Amino acid sequence: MPQTPPLTGMFGSSGYNKNFFQTEEEEYGGLYYHDSNLASGSLEALIQHLVPTVAYYPDVRVRKIAPKILQLLTEWTETFPYDFRDERVMRSLKELTHRLSTGDELYRKTAQQMTQALIRKLTALGQYEEALAKISSTVTDRLTVLKNKPQSIQRDVLTVCSDPFTLAQQLTHIELERLSYIGPEEFVQAFLQKDHLDNEKTCFSNHKKASNLEAYVEWFNRLSYLVASEICIPAKKKHRARVIEFFIDVARECFNIGNFNSLMAIISGMNMSPVSRLKKTWGKVKTAKFDILEHQMDPSSNFYNYRTALRGATQRSITAHSSREKIVIPFFSLFIKDIYFLNEGCANRLPNGHVNFEKFWELAKQVSEFMTWKKVECPFERDRKILQYLLTAPVFTDDALYLASYESEGPENNMEKDRWKSLRCVGGRVRAHASLFVRVCHHSLVTAIQQLVTDNSCVIIRTDVRQLI
Repeated sequence: MPQTPPLTGMFGSSGYNKNFFQTEEEEYGGLYYHDSNLASGSLEALIQHLVPTVAYYPDVRVRKIAPKILQLLTEWTETFPYDFRDERVMRSLKELTHRLSTGDELYRKTAQQMTQALIRKLTALGQYEEALAKISSTVTDRLTVLKNKPQSIQRDVLTVCSDPFTLAQQLTHIELERLSYIGPEEFVQAFLQKDHLDNEKTCFSNHKKASNLEAYVEWFNRLSYLVASEICIPAKKKHRARVIEFFIDVARECFNIGNFNSLMAIISGMNMSPVSRLKKTWGKVKTAKFDILEHQMDPSSNFYNYRTALRGATQRSITAHSSREKIVIPFFSLFIKDIYFLNEGCANRLPNGHVNFEKFWELAKQVSEFMTWKKVECPFERDRKILQYLLTAPVFTDDALYLASYESEGPENNMEKDRWKSLRCVGGRVRAHASLFVRVCHHSLVTAIQQLVTDNSCVIIRTDVRQLI
């Protein structure tokens, strides 16, 4: 079978090459090449290019093509295992491997090993999803207890962990674990839209959920609200200032580790209005370190400072001698927005109907880099008590945060006074505590992104979209 030339030279140092298709191309059987690289082609020509024929294989007996098909299936099951959660796809896989391995012991063992590895991955995925459900159930139980007995749960992160480096390490554990279960096919499913040029439906046209992507976005929101809740809870100004300084130190340690997602979640939590309005509290905080962190994550110029830091962490990861130096956890909401806007801004097909290879190559490049990051194993020792607290401690809603903030430092203008009165009329602080924040995303990731754009809970995230647009 003729091999497709490697897609090199398509992109300069700046990445996406908008002038790529303005240069001369050569056509071979409906496929267009530029500098020996496949640039585009009709879907029919691409299929024809991949289908073995007598010209491609003088001997097309199963024994000749079986190794290549098994290699393809092995790479497919290793790279995109979640595709095989669909019973129809799994059934087709079993039928095909059975035909390929009939009468040949070597092929049978290869197919068996491939299938066993796939089943292990799918089992691990199922166990992970069960663990997420258990965590959600625990949070619900704690909400019930807190509603009936508000004083029964101690809500203070400093009583659980007073060392910023240790907390940053445990946050990194959560981040890497959740990243590890996000499959590359989830990015495809999350942004998949039916191509209007494809008139026929395939037998596998049902869209799968990108549940692990959604769960990871929700983790960011939870951490932001947890930070804000921990700051607004203490009655004493001195204690609130201490909590703020603690989270600033945690955020700095996250930056040093390469955990940019937790870093941004913490900054987002401290920038929420109920927290930022506590001027007397902030007056007791040494903010120099916080100012540096905000500068690093400044959304201006499309997050230029952050992207520079991310490139530095990526380079460190490439040359790393220890697993500690390999950690790169991107600011995930910005990462998926980059993919979202690339997907929305570039057509799947060119005006002549050909598949736009340049777009898909750029998407593959970004997802492949992510796949490298998510494979890193966390080198830090796990602390179950801290992890349990981070994952299950109840957190406030927006209204509860504002009420706690007003009771800590009274309203300063008429608008704040009116809101305070309205919140108090709902039933007081105890009832506000009982209506704590629990968010579950029931929509597609595209919907989740749109929520991030307009969600009042994500101050930093809302700012970055303006820069990206």
